[in-house]
Amino acid sequence: MNALFDILTVRMDYDHKVLVIIDQTQLPGKEVYLELRTPEEIWEAIYLLKVRGAPAIGIAVAYGLALCAERIQGEDFGTFFRQFTMLKNYLAGSRPTAVNLFTALERLEKCVLAHRQEPLEKIKQELWREAEAIRKEDAAACRRIGEWGLSLLQPGMGILTHCNAGHLAVSEYGTALAPIYLGQEKGYHFIVYADETRPLLQGARLTAYELQKAGVDVTLLCDNMASRLMAEGKIQAVLVGCDRVAANGDTANKIGTSGVAILANYYRIPFYVLGPTSTIDATCPDRNSITIEERPAEEVTEKWYAHRMAPRGIKVYNPAFDVTDHRLITAIVTEQGIFYPPFDFSRL
Repeated sequence: MNALFDILTVRMDYDHKVLVIIDQTQLPGKEVYLELRTPEEIWEAIYLLKVRGAPAIGIAVAYGLALCAERIQGEDFGTFFRQFTMLKNYLAGSRPTAVNLFTALERLEKCVLAHRQEPLEKIKQELWREAEAIRKEDAAACRRIGEWGLSLLQPGMGILTHCNAGHLAVSEYGTALAPIYLGQEKGYHFIVYADETRPLLQGARLTAYELQKAGVDVTLLCDNMASRLMAEGKIQAVLVGCDRVAANGDTANKIGTSGVAILANYYRIPFYVLGPTSTIDATCPDRNSITIEERPAEEVTEKWYAHRMAPRGIKVYNPAFDVTDHRLITAIVTEQGIFYPPFDFSRL
């Protein structure tokens, strides 16, 4: 593993047949690794954001489905496939917005069907291989995303990022943070500003944590302070990740991203979205077809406080994501290259 990354986000312990994740809800206070064995544990880990970040979710659910399929009893394909489909559908309900989750599940289903004439033990082995392939492909893609992204930046730039799209969200380099990590290796000396990212504080707990740990010059700010930084001329580029990209370039990402894009547009600062091509959903025409997850009110009113910080009974609006209009995006950076408006992903 690269020396910058001494945290293993998602891995499979093949000897003991357990899925191992770092519990991101306990960072930065404690580095706690969880061993997941059952569909319920895997579903809960994804829903409760113990593992999060679109690519990391895809890797975790791929390993998780292969792990659960290993324990399916029965000697005929029909019985196996019925139980496999039930597991797949159950895990699909953990997060509705991240397209990588569904992509990974569909890949494992296609793997099963491609080997339906083989013995069940052979099918189970192929599922493990497919899950491992998803992880390796993600690691390679992130490196390439970083290289393409770095080509858009200059040494010493001030960079703003929102939420967490780094090592903790994927494999090794991350997506939005990949150019920063590559720049760190090459001596670019970026000055990075991380939005805290309310209400779950992924920027404060995760991005600031992993960048500081890697020796990057990083400063934490509240979400509503970004405009001040931009007005002072301290930001030369915005880098964010993505959970789903529609065919027209509309992009779903952590709540607050679209507001950052609007600010960047006003101050004429390049706004770059970075993610693997697996997040591009050709079946989704535009923002109106993206399902936005709404999360519990308690995340806003009391999650991080010693005492409740809102009146009891107050109504709470808590969408997990928003959608950035394609007209606000300077470029979308993938492992296969940089896409500029008007966005056309037909060459993929």
